[in-house]
Amino acid sequence: MGLNLNPFTWWTGATLGTIIGLRGKARVGEDALGNVYYEGGKDTAGNPRRWVIYSGSNDASLVAPEWFSWLHHQVDDVPDRALPAPRVWQKPAVANMTGTALAYRPPGALEKGGHRAAATGDYEAWTPDA
Repeated sequence: MGLNLNPFTWWTGATLGTIIGLRGKARVGEDALGNVYYEGGKDTAGNPRRWVIYSGSNDASLVAPEWFSWLHHQVDDVPDRALPAPRVWQKPAVANMTGTALAYRPPGALEKGGHRAAATGDYEAWTPDA
């Protein structure tokens, strides 16, 4: 399905037009999730143009933070050379889980059973007779 659908759909990876447009552009790196990054040409301000080709669905939350900074010209060189090594206390980036079963749900949310903690006593329910 991927081979037949890929030339026509943008949400499952690079389309045929994107692949053709990347000819002559330099592949500068790949992140841990398999996304591939390219650079080449100049934009109207004279900055180099930069692209990401996602491995899988096109979801911007799947771009690692260090590569995000490279894509948005916050660092000039690729993250492996421009940034210090990650600290031992840093957690790896995770994708946006909104809309999935792993999304955050506060206490009392219907998806978690709908039971919330009892009111603490400083709350008085409104009644029409009061």
